[in-house]
Amino acid sequence: MTAVPVRRTARLVLRGFRGEDLAPLAALNADPRVMEHLRGPMGLQDSAAQLARFRQHWDEHGFGWWAVELPGVTPFIGWVGLARPRFEAHFTPCVEIGWRLAAASWNQGYATEGAREALRFGWELASPRLEEIVAFTAPANGRSRRVMEKLGMRHDPADDYEHPNLPPGHPLRPHVLYRIRREVGGGMRKK
Repeated sequence: MTAVPVRRTARLVLRGFRGEDLAPLAALNADPRVMEHLRGPMGLQDSAAQLARFRQHWDEHGFGWWAVELPGVTPFIGWVGLARPRFEAHFTPCVEIGWRLAAASWNQGYATEGAREALRFGWELASPRLEEIVAFTAPANGRSRRVMEKLGMRHDPADDYEHPNLPPGHPLRPHVLYRIRREVGGGMRKK
């Protein structure tokens, strides 16, 4: 099993998932507000399978999703990190950046702060050397789109696509794609 590196920001600790994270992960995934722009709330069994996939991704790729801890406040507010999407689209294969935080942690800059650290980690990777990182979401997900823009990611409507894991006609099937290149985001320095 891969040792997940711990990353620290001014307010957050990004760390590997632990067994005790399953209950708060399941609560996060069961919240309809959090899952509004995704397929919908998930149950405990699906959250356990997700946690197993998170660990497997680190083992297979040397990067992945971190649990996000708010030291001195709570051991789990969500997750952030990098992953290889498990679907095919015009922009795959690629590495995506993503995040999912509990609603109580929204509008405090935690997603942006954690994602900036994930980008730093991505640009530091020696293998694979990343030249670009992408992010995607449903067009109506303004909160995530604002985080993408704060990270310096750019949206080109020509890149928008229909998510292949959702059936035709599904209201969340249309997706927007954001990109950031190493020469743009690679200038980020670790604090």
